[in-house]
Amino acid sequence: MNQLFRRGGFTLVELMIVVAIIAIIAAIAIPNFIRTRMTAGETQALGSIHAIANAESQFQAAAFVDADGDGHGDFGTLAQLANPDGAGATTPFLDSVLGAGTKGGYNFVITVTMGSAAAAPAYTCVATPVSPGQSGYRRFFVDESGVARFTNDGTAPTAASPPVG
Repeated sequence: MNQLFRRGGFTLVELMIVVAIIAIIAAIAIPNFIRTRMTAGETQALGSIHAIANAESQFQAAAFVDADGDGHGDFGTLAQLANPDGAGATTPFLDSVLGAGTKGGYNFVITVTMGSAAAAPAYTCVATPVSPGQSGYRRFFVDESGVARFTNDGTAPTAASPPVG
């Protein structure tokens, strides 16, 4: 007879145990999700660095810019790599998103040194996370050598930084 009058449902203790289990699962899953997202962002940034190095090589070979008129092309800015002739009539070397300077949670900045009688043309490209600790930790660097380099201590990468392995 006692069972006929018992109300259905969960007790407070049972609900607290379920909430505790969900909190434990979230505490394990969320950091792993963030770490995976940062790894994906860094991987995409490294791919973009390689794409920029390839695009710079092609841009120079096509000689869209030849500041000193020596017949050897100079390197281009992100905008020039995304729109080589300035009119949109030539196939771009980079997609327009990367050409705008931000992609996959990273900012990309290219510095170009035009060729002259005294110096060969050169460029450097540095990729930094938009939100360090969220979109990535590592910073990337590439120059005319084509070797991608990185730092993971928050300092700016340079040609002296270790290569990506």
